[in-house]
Amino acid sequence: CMLQYLNRNVVCQAGELHLYPVSVKTQSGEKLELQLSPGDSVIDVKQFLLDAPETCFYTCYDLILHTKDGSTHQLEDYNEISEIADITAGGCSLEMVAATYDERSIRSHLRRVRELLSLSSLHVSLSTSLALQQESAQAKNADAGKTAHQELDGLNFMEDTTVALTNLLASAPAEIKCVDSIVFSSFNPPPSYRRLHGDLIYIDVVTLEGSKHCITGSSKSFYVNASNGSILDSRPLKQSHEASTLVGLLQKISAKFKKGFREILDRKASAHPFENVQALLPVTSWLGAHPVPEHRRDAARAEDSVVLSYGTELIGMQRDWNEELQSCREFPHANPQERILRGRALYKVTCDFVDAAVKGAVGVINRCIPPINPTDPECFHMYVHNNIFFSFAVDSDYEQISKDQKPDCQNGSGRSTPVPSPALGAKADSGVAPDSKTEESNSVLEGPTEAQIADSEQATYASANNDLKGTKSYQEADISGLYNLAMAIIDYRGHRVVAQSIIPGILQGDKSDSLLYGSVDNGKKISWNESFHAKVVEAAKRLHVKEHVVLDGSGNPVKLAATVECKGIVGSDDRHYILDLMRVTPRDSNYIGLQHRFCVLRPELVASFVEAESIKKSPTEKVPDAPTESNGSIAVAASVEEHDKSDETPVSTPAESNDMTAEILFNPNVFTEYKLAGSPEEIEVDEALVKKVGSYLLDTVIPKFVQDLCSLDVSPMDGQTLTDVLHSNGINVRYLGKVAGMIKHLPHLWDLFSAEIIVRSAKHVVKDILRQSPDHNIAPAVAHFLNCFFGKVLAASSKGSTGSPQSKTQKVCFPVTLL
Repeated sequence: CMLQYLNRNVVCQAGELHLYPVSVKTQSGEKLELQLSPGDSVIDVKQFLLDAPETCFYTCYDLILHTKDGSTHQLEDYNEISEIADITAGGCSLEMVAATYDERSIRSHLRRVRELLSLSSLHVSLSTSLALQQESAQAKNADAGKTAHQELDGLNFMEDTTVALTNLLASAPAEIKCVDSIVFSSFNPPPSYRRLHGDLIYIDVVTLEGSKHCITGSSKSFYVNASNGSILDSRPLKQSHEASTLVGLLQKISAKFKKGFREILDRKASAHPFENVQALLPVTSWLGAHPVPEHRRDAARAEDSVVLSYGTELIGMQRDWNEELQSCREFPHANPQERILRGRALYKVTCDFVDAAVKGAVGVINRCIPPINPTDPECFHMYVHNNIFFSFAVDSDYEQISKDQKPDCQNGSGRSTPVPSPALGAKADSGVAPDSKTEESNSVLEGPTEAQIADSEQATYASANNDLKGTKSYQEADISGLYNLAMAIIDYRGHRVVAQSIIPGILQGDKSDSLLYGSVDNGKKISWNESFHAKVVEAAKRLHVKEHVVLDGSGNPVKLAATVECKGIVGSDDRHYILDLMRVTPRDSNYIGLQHRFCVLRPELVASFVEAESIKKSPTEKVPDAPTESNGSIAVAASVEEHDKSDETPVSTPAESNDMTAEILFNPNVFTEYKLAGSPEEIEVDEALVKKVGSYLLDTVIPKFVQDLCSLDVSPMDGQTLTDVLHSNGINVRYLGKVAGMIKHLPHLWDLFSAEIIVRSAKHVVKDILRQSPDHNIAPAVAHFLNCFFGKVLAASSKGSTGSPQSKTQKVCFPVTLL
C-alpha cells in the first residue's frame, strides 16, 4: 500500500532499511516482482498483491516460499519473512497456490469482486478531477510543441453567474460496465445434501450479452450449474465453465466482461497512487450532478442496504475498537521498522473506526438506532451501536435543540434527569446524566439537576472540537500507560455527533471503572490518585502544562497536572484512561468571560511561543522543536528522533534544552471559575504568562502573518486553505475579522476573508434550518436557503412565504463565496 511505501522512504533516508527483489508466480502463471524487506509480514505481501492489477481479484490462496537451496515453506499470515528464510541472499521466490474456500472467505471474495467492478463509477473529488484535466491538457500541449503563453483558465469565471456552478462541476467519468448484475441467488442457502458436495453459495449473474447464469461457489472453485427456472440443478453446465475465482469464470463466459474488466484495471493503474490509499476522512462534495442522474435498479445495492443492522440486533462478533486501538499503541516501537508497523496498524484501525462511526452517526440522526436512555430529553439521548458510543454535542441553549424532534423536550430544562451508575449495577435503559460528550463521566456522576444543566451547557460544538484536539495532543505525547479513547466528530443534518470507543466494563457496572482523577461536578469534588497523577505529570511536561494546586468545593487542596474537568478512569482491563480534554492548552486571555469559557489557544501557538521564549533565554544556542510539535506520521517523528539521538556533536545537551522549555509551563485553570490555591503572587505569575501568550498572538503572530500575506509568502486560495494556514500559524478562526481588518488594502484577500466570514455565519443558519426541518421538507428548505443566500433579486411577491424568516432577508451577492 502507498502508506507503507511512504513510510519506507522515510526510513530508507536514514539508511536502516533495504529492499530486495522477490519474484511472485500467480495462480494463472503470470510473474511479477515485489520489493520486500526481511521485516515484512505475510499480511503485508498479501496486501501488495491485493493492490497489484495482476492479482487484485485473488483473495483465497496460500503463499509458498521457494528458497535458493530448493526448500519450500508455506507461509502463515502473521509470520515475518525473516523468520522463515533469508531473502537478503537472493534466489527466493513466492508462489500463489489456490486454497479452499469456506463460508467467510467466499463471501469476502464476492465482496471484493463487487468492489473492483464498482471502481469505474466511484465519485472522485472535484480537485482530483480538475487536476487530471489540467495534466491531460499539459500533456497535449507538450506533444503539440506549443510554446505560446495562453490565458489562464477561470480569470472571468464569475462574469456569467448563471452557468458558473454548472461549469465548476466536473463531468463524471464514463462508466465502464462489465456485467449487468451479480446477486445472491434465491437458491441460497445450499441444501444439506449439496453441502456434503462442498456447495457454499449460489450466485445469479446476468452478462452484458443478456445471458443469465446460475453459478455455484464451492469450496474448490466456481462453475456454471445447469439450473434453469425454479429448480436447482447442481450439475455443471459445461466442464470448461469452471475457475478458481469468480472473475476468471466470468472472463470465460462473457467476452464483454473480459474487455471491460481489463479497462477497469487499466484505469485503476493509471490513477494517482494516493487515490488507492484508504482515506482517514471521507471525501464529500457539496456539489451534486446536474441533471440528476437516473436511479437504476441494482439488486446488489439493495442487498447491501438490507443487511444493515439498523433496527435489529447485531449478529456475530463485533469489533472491539478500544482493544484494537490500545493493542496497536502497545506495539513495540524501539526501531524504525517497529514504528512503521505500529503506525500502519494505528492508521488502519483509525480509518475503520471513522468509517463505522460515520455510518452509526447517520443511523442515529435517522432514528434507526434506539437510545439507551429513552426517558431523557431527546437532545440528551445516548446510543451504543457496533461497540461505539454516540452522543450529541448540544448547544448551550439546549432548550432550542431539544424542541427539534419532540414537543416534550421543550421542558427538559425543568426536569430532573435521573443519573445511572453502572458501577453500582444500573440498567442500561435508565436515565443518563446530560454530559453528552462522554459516557464514562456519566457513569460516575452523582450530582444535582443544576450540575447536569451546567454540564449540558458545556457540551457545545466548541467543546467537542477542543476535546478532539486535546485527545490528539495526548496521543501524540504517547505516554506509556496513559490511554485515550478512539474519537470522531460527525456533522450531519445540522447535528454534531460525538463517537467514542467504550471503556471496558463501563456498561456492565464493573467496580474498576471508578473515577480516580479529575472532577465530574465542576470542581465540587475532585478525585486524585498518586499513580494516575504520575502518568498525567509526565504528559503535562510534554504539553507544557504546569503542575498546580486547586481547591475543591470543601476547600481541600488538590494537586493536578491537567484541567479540573478532565476525568481519569481505570477500566476493567486495568488501563488508565484520561477523558474530557477540552482545555489542554491555556485560555485565550483576549477572550475572558463565561461566554468564552471554551476559547483556548491552539497548540501551534503554544509551541511557537515556547520556542520564541527559549531563543530569547539562550540566543546563541540552537533550540530544538517543542515536544508538542508532532508530525502527522509516527514513523517520521520516530526516525527524526533516532537521527537526533545519533548526532554525536549536538549544539546543546538535551538536559539544557529540557531545562529551557521546562520553565515555560502554563496553568490551564487560570481565568476559570475554579479556585486556585497558592499565594496571590503565584496566581498572578500564572495569569501573566497566559496573558503574555495572548499578547504574543496579537502583537507578533498576527502581524507576521499579515506581512506574509502581503509579501505573498502565504497565498490562500479558498476558505479551506485560509483556515489551514491560520491554524498552522497558531491563529484561531475567531481572529478572522481582526486579520481581515488589517488587509483591507488588498482586494483579493479582502474578498476572500469577507466570503469566509459570511459563509461561516451562514453555516450556523443552515444548521438550524436542517435541524428544524422534517425529513420531507429538507430539500425545499435547503433550496430556499441557497436561493436566499446566492440570489440577487427578491421575489416580486412574498405573500406565499410570509411565515418564513428567510423571505425577509435582504440579499447581497458575494461572488467569492463560491470558492
